[in-house]
Amino acid sequence: MNLPFFSHQDLRMVGEALEVAEDRTGDYFKFSFEQWKRHRYDVKTLCSLGEHEVSEHAFALLNKGVRHSGRGVARTGEHDFFLICLQDHLILKALGRDTNMDLLPLLVYVFTHELVHIVRFCNFHQRFEASEKHRTREEAVVHAATYDILRELSLPKLNYVLDSYQGHRICDMIAR
Repeated sequence: MNLPFFSHQDLRMVGEALEVAEDRTGDYFKFSFEQWKRHRYDVKTLCSLGEHEVSEHAFALLNKGVRHSGRGVARTGEHDFFLICLQDHLILKALGRDTNMDLLPLLVYVFTHELVHIVRFCNFHQRFEASEKHRTREEAVVHAATYDILRELSLPKLNYVLDSYQGHRICDMIAR
């Protein structure tokens, strides 16, 4: 893989964006800290992605897997978990072609969008494995929720991001 990836400074912004997105998404769904812990996920950036986790069509690829709690082999010890696989190269490309866009608001948007998907999957509002018709409808629902979550957030250039990606599909989903 010879694709551009986030710098150390960009990675600090990734952490900041995730904190903002978690806070806003948690407030929207009225989650306590304990409720957030039930929604298991992690974030990977391009430098740690496997070849199957790289996309040319989305800012983030959402992978689903099963994690074992270590308490025996019963299915009750299994928990779904999600990986938000950021596509550094596509995010950096978008920033390079649009000088009005900044990394922090774009990442806040991407993370919020992915967290809404995760909440909906974990709460059985939508199945992860779905037909194209259902995935298209899910994207519309998630996009609307993402907009509702972020529209009142005071963050420079966030409104530009919300306007720029209105109606775009930015999440591919694959099951493991």
